[in-house]
Amino acid sequence: MSSLDMEDIKRRMKGAISNLGSEFSGLRAGRASVAMLDPVIVDAYGSKMPLSQLSNISVPESRLLSVSVWDASLVNSVEKAIRESGLGLNPQVEGLIIRVPIPELSEDRRKDMVKVASKYSEAARISVRNIRRDAIETIRKDEKSGAISEDERHNYESDVQKVTDNFVGEIDAMLVKKENDITSI
Repeated sequence: MSSLDMEDIKRRMKGAISNLGSEFSGLRAGRASVAMLDPVIVDAYGSKMPLSQLSNISVPESRLLSVSVWDASLVNSVEKAIRESGLGLNPQVEGLIIRVPIPELSEDRRKDMVKVASKYSEAARISVRNIRRDAIETIRKDEKSGAISEDERHNYESDVQKVTDNFVGEIDAMLVKKENDITSI
């Protein structure tokens, strides 16, 4: 009997899809949303932390985000993380508050957002492929140890590949939808 757990593989691959969905929610086309800053990771207290754990984020206007940093010593780190996030935002510091105007979507900005969406998608695909690789290694160890036959190994590898293909297809579909959202506004 194989030590392969298909449900665990599917759960882990769903995690990659879920993570991609939250990263995509941060790519808002032209309108401010608290979720826009979800992908922002800040160097704080000697480690990397999500912005949401260091500040309160609000939307005072449709084209403006307000980030209220809780620790004054982190304001510059937060501002730098937002600026370097790849989201094309230009934060402005006012004491403990960082104002983040959301730029109009020019054609260049749309192209940049599509590139960022593609980068997020590729990271999700890599994550799914890494899960597949781990599963295949487990299957081959099981065959080597005599727990499964060569035919069973082929069947398990085929099952893992089918699951992988389904999840990669889902990632591709999410990317197409996000690209359409960005370019159609």
